[in-house]
Amino acid sequence: MLTLITGATGLVGNNVVRLLLNQGQRVRVLQRATADPRPLAGLDVEFASGDVRDAESVRRACQGASTVIHAAARVHIGWTGLEEQRAVNVEGTRHVATACRDSGARLVHVSTVDAMACGSRSAPADEETPLNAHVLCPYVVTKREAEQVVLEQVRGGLDAVIVNPAFMLGPWDWKPSSGRMLLAVARGQGRFAPPGGNDFCDVREVAAGILAAVEKGATGRRYILGGESLSYLEAWRMFAEVTGGPPPIKQVRKWLTLTVGALGSFWGRISSREPDVNLAAARMSNLEHHFSSERAIRELGYRVAPARLAAEAAWAWFKEHGYC
Repeated sequence: MLTLITGATGLVGNNVVRLLLNQGQRVRVLQRATADPRPLAGLDVEFASGDVRDAESVRRACQGASTVIHAAARVHIGWTGLEEQRAVNVEGTRHVATACRDSGARLVHVSTVDAMACGSRSAPADEETPLNAHVLCPYVVTKREAEQVVLEQVRGGLDAVIVNPAFMLGPWDWKPSSGRMLLAVARGQGRFAPPGGNDFCDVREVAAGILAAVEKGATGRRYILGGESLSYLEAWRMFAEVTGGPPPIKQVRKWLTLTVGALGSFWGRISSREPDVNLAAARMSNLEHHFSSERAIRELGYRVAPARLAAEAAWAWFKEHGYC
């Protein structure tokens, strides 16, 4: 059995590649010519040159694959980049879904909990919770649109499952992506925590959940792959304990995070480059992002691991690879 993976150099994609190889599976990766070579160096994978934005290269890469795990995405939490994110997240997904439908491959589309409604710790959202207030930045909008592309293709005969991971931490975060939050706390940049919260999950469990979705997931069904529910203050205190960095002093009020975010957006307009600290990111950090993984636990055997284990694994990997 041959599995094609897009986004194989990213956090979740790289963990999926390594898990498949550990199981003795054949793996093919769709890789851009400009991709960082480090994440796949020395791995026994087959390379297919291409880009999800190029329908023909996607079609060629899918030939002979029984399963496709589509983890490629453009991630930026801000107000800019809609055109690029739509090209990758929406049209790229359309190319992958169409190629899978035509070739008969099963697709696991890696989405995000940001495409769903937000829940609270006392009332976590699930896969059926109606969409509610969210920060409709390009990332959220395009990830929601991408899910609709997949579901439209399912109605046309595509065999596809959607998984929605929460905030992932763990090894092989080459970019780094979500691990930047852990590194920021280690460097003393997390002294004032925003008032929101998130579900922090172990990327290794997410990778296992994705492979379980290949085998057990119901066509057209979504599965939340969540984690331990923590406020950012709780998470950053734990990050400080793990990394030895200074702990956060306090949780700030919403208006202050919005003020700082607005200043970041203002600077972005002046410099023509939107910083990571911007108004969209600030509004996101004020939200509670809490979800129920009960469907994935029940139907896929998904396991919710302690967030501390994920943070410890991420920190050990960052230290080993010179990020600290």
